[in-house]
Amino acid sequence: MDHAAEAQRTDLMTITRHVLNEQSRHPESRGDFTILLSHIVLGCKFVAAAVNKAGLAKLIGLAGETNVQGEEQKKLDVLSNEVFVKALVSSGRTCVLVSEENEEAIFVDPALRGKYCVCFDPLDGSSNIDCGVSIGTIFGIFTWSKDKDNVTLEDVLQPGTNMLAAGYCMYGSSCTLVLSTGNGVNGFTLDPSLGEFILTHPNIKIPKKGKIYSVNEGNAKNWDGPTAKFVEKCKYPEDGSPPRSLRYIGSMVADVHRTLLYGGIFLYPADQKSPNGKLRVLYEVFPMSFLMEQAGGQAFTGKQRALELAPAKLHDRSPVFLGSYDDVEEIKALYASMSNSG
Repeated sequence: MDHAAEAQRTDLMTITRHVLNEQSRHPESRGDFTILLSHIVLGCKFVAAAVNKAGLAKLIGLAGETNVQGEEQKKLDVLSNEVFVKALVSSGRTCVLVSEENEEAIFVDPALRGKYCVCFDPLDGSSNIDCGVSIGTIFGIFTWSKDKDNVTLEDVLQPGTNMLAAGYCMYGSSCTLVLSTGNGVNGFTLDPSLGEFILTHPNIKIPKKGKIYSVNEGNAKNWDGPTAKFVEKCKYPEDGSPPRSLRYIGSMVADVHRTLLYGGIFLYPADQKSPNGKLRVLYEVFPMSFLMEQAGGQAFTGKQRALELAPAKLHDRSPVFLGSYDDVEEIKALYASMSNSG
């Protein structure tokens, strides 16, 4: 990239312009989705600013409460959650919100109700704030299925195949927002001098096969057979190829972002301690699986395509294996051979 030339570029594709271009491909649309996304973008900008000054503003201390998952909440989590809830409600385009930080779904006041259901994790990886590791926001958008005057939990407990859009915003060395509205995946980077997200990674395609695997090996003694065998093959390939590199940050947004750009596979399997896996279906597994598929990769639970899961509860969990197409095929084959031999 010629950075000097880039600095002089005047034809900037901002995220707003990009979304409006997408909208023009749907002549029947009334701009509701564009308005909703602009409110999500505003929430991301606010949280990016708060994360940057967290150490100074003493937002790093614990808020003194635990969330529904039993994890201690950081002050920044609480702030981020409030920001996104308020931004989404005030957009006038949402009817129900599901947040990692709230035990119950939030039903929007009928006067402000729109047709979208948004599931989000306001600050994923927040236990890493203190050490400066990348953290992020994850979101997925559904449309309600029936009657917006009578919104129920069923409107949000939908399979991921019904998802309209998904994305994440990573707050790291730069602030990057990766978005798919069902027509490929695009990455935008926040230009702090303009206060705008600029298109920097158009039409992201994950490599068909990668050289990196990403998993918490501290859980290895509790893994099932296929996961253990797959990781063994990564370290000691039987075909004479070089071993794969292990990269694990422990912040899902950062690990998935690297996987998306460089290829490879991200694994969060079920194990004896967490027989249903750890990651939550609605606001972690679905959005990331949606992005992976849109970029030409795959997402698998150990039993089925991840997006075909039908969650029964708001905070349902699932194992997930997502990343490059060929790498996920490999893990699918291991699970298939285990079920055939079993």
